[in-house]
Formats: sequence, structure tokens, C-alpha cells
Amino acid sequence: MADMIISKSKTKESVTECNVSGEFYSALDAKVREMIKIAEKRAIDNGRKTVRPYDL
Repeated sequence: MADMIISKSKTKESVTECNVSGEFYSALDAKVREMIKIAEKRAIDNGRKTVRPYDL
């Protein structure tokens, strides 16, 4: 698998009342990658080369 695009330290800082399991990071990274892929497809389908917030 490629390097993670999420930051483990920033993710851990964001979780304020729970511990973060090691598996959570890879699951979060996979979800973010999926969201980016969908956003990119939406932008292309709409004739754009720029991914915008509403593509999410």
C-alpha cells in the first residue's frame, strides 16, 4: 500500500475522549482515498479538472 495520506498524529489529536486503535488509521486512510476518487470522478464527469468541496 502507498504511504498514508492522513496524519496519524493529527488524527489522534482529533479524537479527544477515546483511544485510537492501530487499525483505525488504515481504515480512515482507505475511506479518504475513496472519497477523493469519487470527488475526482464527479469533477471529470462535470467537465472540470479541478476538484471542489461540493464534489465530496
